[in-house]
Amino acid sequence: MKTNTLFCHLSSTRIAEMIRNTKHSVCYAGPGIQAKPADSMVNVAERLGPEMLTVCVDFDERVMRMGYGVIDAVRRLRKVGVTVNHAPGLRSALLIVDGEGYIFTPTPLYLEAESENDAALNALRLSHDQAAEAQARLSPVAKEIAVAMATTPEEKRRIAELPVEVGSIQVRNEQFNQVDNSLKTAPPVKFDVARQVSVFQPYIQYVDLILSGAAIQRHRLVIPPSILKLGGSTDLEGRLRTTIELIERNSKLSSRALENQLNDIRNNLTPSLGKDHGRVVLKSVKPYLNKRLEEFREKLDAYKKNVKEKLQEQLDGSRQQIVDYYLPIVIKTPPDELIGQSLNGNPSDEDAKRWLNSELERCFPKSESLTKEMKLIVRFKDVTFETLNQKDFFDSIKIAFPNVDWDKAYSEFKAAGEAKQ
Repeated sequence: MKTNTLFCHLSSTRIAEMIRNTKHSVCYAGPGIQAKPADSMVNVAERLGPEMLTVCVDFDERVMRMGYGVIDAVRRLRKVGVTVNHAPGLRSALLIVDGEGYIFTPTPLYLEAESENDAALNALRLSHDQAAEAQARLSPVAKEIAVAMATTPEEKRRIAELPVEVGSIQVRNEQFNQVDNSLKTAPPVKFDVARQVSVFQPYIQYVDLILSGAAIQRHRLVIPPSILKLGGSTDLEGRLRTTIELIERNSKLSSRALENQLNDIRNNLTPSLGKDHGRVVLKSVKPYLNKRLEEFREKLDAYKKNVKEKLQEQLDGSRQQIVDYYLPIVIKTPPDELIGQSLNGNPSDEDAKRWLNSELERCFPKSESLTKEMKLIVRFKDVTFETLNQKDFFDSIKIAFPNVDWDKAYSEFKAAGEAKQ
């Protein structure tokens, strides 16, 4: 790293190297602390004493889940007697080694890999006075060290008068154990995995489009055994077996037209990646897909209204057709079920009709209950590491979207997985 530039690059490796060469004191503040700098701090604590290190972090599990630091680094520092302070909400970072100071932006490993390239300028070098002032404003202990390192009485007096601005308290055992247990219960995802997934999340989502309860032409009703055993039917042949079709096959109430419209949306806007993957939509196309689905819902609502008005009439007609066929049979040879309900043992024609209707009432639904179940179900799901790593995923997506250049995304995906942490 160049030593005469204002803007420079600080990585965990470089920070660890600077700390390892400390002669007097180290002051570190940031969202979290990574393993390499912490290892160097342990070495300094054993060599110079833990009181010569000032460490402030935002000791929160969310910070570690973002990849700003690891809890084992804090554990190691506390073990050798270094006081680790908790500064809630701290996101900028400060490093001062033997009076040489830097303000820098740490890398959240959940989002991107840490760069080792000196051209990635993430740090600003502080002057001697700026470093001393920053250290003094960090904590009372850091202020004492800054005063002790001042070279003139005027500088000592100026630093001593500076107020401490960063509110922090020492990380106690109870707080450490609480965060430690939370991370053990729900461990953070591996950051290289998260980054690989993030490469494709802006491009695609899995989507399921399900038209539920609309295909009333496929509904079949179970005919009560008490009626079936009365005899076969020639007039109802093709509809009546042990079950009966809810409506006639060519009924105007069929949902086939709606199903065809939804299939067009599926095929045109949510191509399939194969049976092992499901359907996906480009994120850029998703707003248009939602618009087309909203139009489809309007058509579904109109269909439901039409069905609700006319279906009951067809249901009543189907039931009446069965009653008309079986009524002469019941009158001629009353079944035991009917005779058992007759006061005089000789049921009338009206009794026979009433009995047939009551038996059929058990299997014939009301139109309102059928239309209530009609709905369009839309489920969006983000890509996962497991799906991305199926061996045919990239081949499938290239086939599904032949006009999209996936090579750049694929190279970024591979690079995110190969990056060292």
